[in-house]
This record gives sequence, structure tokens and C-alpha cells, in this order.
Amino acid sequence: MLSYTMIGTNDLKAAECLYNAILLPLGYEVEEWRGRLIYSMPGIEDQHNGPGAFYVTKPLDGQPATVGNGTMVAFRAQSQATVRELHGLGLTHGGTDEGAPGFRDDYGPRFYVGYLRDPDGNKVALFCTNPSEPQRG
Repeated sequence: MLSYTMIGTNDLKAAECLYNAILLPLGYEVEEWRGRLIYSMPGIEDQHNGPGAFYVTKPLDGQPATVGNGTMVAFRAQSQATVRELHGLGLTHGGTDEGAPGFRDDYGPRFYVGYLRDPDGNKVALFCTNPSEPQRG
């Protein structure tokens, strides 16, 4: 089971602006601890270690944070409207568009997704697969 994910940042405040905008509406809590941001779901035992915990930090080796080619983190939303809303919030809080919300031919008919890059260039997906939502026609 995946417990937590950690990404690097060169500007913790810029990253916090973006991730607060897209993760707090999904029910995450945020805590700053020793220069790191820890996003986690309330009510989970050992919540800082997951499942679903998400850390944003300057690299521990002191070197600049860099992005991984092919690396992405994805967050599930309960509706397509929420995907659109969070994608828009991400854009107004320091993110850049990596793919507008919508269906993709490469994925199943219910996979509705929008993509962003955070201020450091990390790729983020916001997606919905709710069976009560419309599907790709």
C-alpha cells in the first residue's frame, strides 16, 4: 500500500499557495513541520504517514529541486465540476496548464482529468471517475 508521496520545491510559499488551493477543498489538512508542508486526511491513524499523505519540501540534500520526466501525482475529486473548479484554482494560484479538464481518448470512458504544473514544474492530475457523472460519448 502506498503510504505517502513527497515532492521537492525551491519555493515553499509558492507551492503552499497552489497546493492549499487544490487540496484543502478535497478535505486535506495542512501542517508545516520542520520546513515541510504535510497534507493529510483527518481521522486517519498515523495520518502523516498515510495513506494519502503528501509532503512538499526543499530537498534534504540541499540541492535544487528538479522534476522527474514521467513523474506525476494525482488527486481524486468526487465530481467533474470539482475537477474544473480545482484546475481553475490551481491556475490562479501559481500553477500552469498542462491539459484542460476533459476526457482523454487514452483512458476509460469515465476518466475525467485536468493537468497542472506546480511552480516548480511538478505535474499534478486532478481526476474523477464517479459512475454517476457523465461519461465520454
